[in-house]
Amino acid sequence: MFQEIRRKLSTTIMGGAIIIGTAQVLSRLLGLLRERLLASTFGAGNTLDVYYAAFKIPDFVFNIIVLGALSSAFVPVFLEYWNKSKEESFKIANSLLNIILLALLAIGIVVFFFTDLLVPLVAVGFNEEKREMTAQLVKIMYLGILFFGVSNIVSGILHSFRRFIAFSLAPIMYNLGIIFGIIALVPRFGTSGLAYGVVAGAFLHLVVQIPSVVKAGFRYRILVDWSLAGVKKIGKLMLPRALGLGVTQINQVVITAIASTLAVGSVAVFNLANNLQYFPISVFGVSLALSAFPVFSQAFTEKNKEKFILHFSQTFRRILFLIIPASLIILLLRAQIVRLVLGAGNFNWEDTILTAQTLGFFSLSLFAQSLIPVLARAFYAFQNTKTPVIISVISMIANVIGSLIFVHFWGVYGLALAFSLASFVNMILLLIMLRIEIGELDDQRIINSTLKIIFLSLLMGLVIQGLKYLIAPQVNMQTFVGVFSQTAGSILGGLTVYLLLAALFRFEEVATMVRMLKKAKNQLWNKAG
Repeated sequence: MFQEIRRKLSTTIMGGAIIIGTAQVLSRLLGLLRERLLASTFGAGNTLDVYYAAFKIPDFVFNIIVLGALSSAFVPVFLEYWNKSKEESFKIANSLLNIILLALLAIGIVVFFFTDLLVPLVAVGFNEEKREMTAQLVKIMYLGILFFGVSNIVSGILHSFRRFIAFSLAPIMYNLGIIFGIIALVPRFGTSGLAYGVVAGAFLHLVVQIPSVVKAGFRYRILVDWSLAGVKKIGKLMLPRALGLGVTQINQVVITAIASTLAVGSVAVFNLANNLQYFPISVFGVSLALSAFPVFSQAFTEKNKEKFILHFSQTFRRILFLIIPASLIILLLRAQIVRLVLGAGNFNWEDTILTAQTLGFFSLSLFAQSLIPVLARAFYAFQNTKTPVIISVISMIANVIGSLIFVHFWGVYGLALAFSLASFVNMILLLIMLRIEIGELDDQRIINSTLKIIFLSLLMGLVIQGLKYLIAPQVNMQTFVGVFSQTAGSILGGLTVYLLLAALFRFEEVATMVRMLKKAKNQLWNKAG
């Protein structure tokens, strides 16, 4: 029985999404605990400004050198060569791993010696003391990128084989490492303990995946062969994606630089709100996109357009079914969410209001941000990495222009509003270009489903808003228990209405969940019998 369940989870998009989504929930819950510990320990002030700014330089290198290869090129090419020769595919993996590691080491030397020159580019508004603190954290955090370089190649191999369990556990271990840093290392090493926690998390991210990748047949070899056709192909495909990610990272650097010129704590507020809004994006959008990617790639390999359209339409509609109501929940209960997750210790009421309002502006584009990963991977599956890059450049320009304009009117809120508008631009252009390249995408079904989801979500929103005001007088809103009761009661009531109406409207997603629950129940019953 359990073998059958495991097989279904490993061989279907929905099954893969369940594994990745469950792990994403656990990882994001740990992420929320991490953010709560950071906020309650330091508040939205100088220390968190420095901590979040320090991430930008290692992140910049990681996204260009590592993520560019894995997100767009490695899985399709690895699968292509795996179908021809298993030995050749592992040669490609080893060569790419070593090339990336050498590149990270070379760049690391530059970063180490020129950190003091790089930090002002990220945090132009910081004073000298904050810049020195940021530079110190950058040098430590960069060590984690070396572990991430190896770990993400391992993740790519496991992703290709649809071994989602170990692949999905890695982010959980990463968050545990950071939490360990906050609790155990900060008291001993001060602010540097935060950076040591990041390094520990990156190490755990790698270690947890090693047994599974070894079981899959991979063996590490000291091999650097630039002449391999697969390595050349990955390099060719990753270059546009690396440029696109570079654009995205420049965008993040610009946002951080602008935020650093605002009031103390603005960098922290933007990042805290951003991390909160990314919870549903990672659980719904990213998990479904990741699980769909190998299927999209396989459809391309088989030249099966109908298969691609079928799975694309299902994935697209499932993301909207989950993310649109989640967006409305966050918008209506943003203050309660921030209070529950971050409102403790040194994180005061002013910090709460600033973060909640920023989160509200982010929530406007949650559906767009959640669709971007699956739209981009549709292009990557067809080995077209140029189109998403061009579109990311356009959206980055829109974001920067919007940030520079809106920040004068709304401060840190303006940065979130500009980010949301740029996300709309990115999603719409990706969808238009995919429609042009592929043709019919099951359009009518997607449109009809979307309209019904919006209608049901609005009804859900009315229920949530009503329950919010009904419950508030019945509890003590000055306590955690009171705020939790109001929030949980409102969400539970709203989601109940949404799911009941979705079942009434015969949504495929509800039917799928019911079938899976019935199968699990029957298998458990048969096993018991």
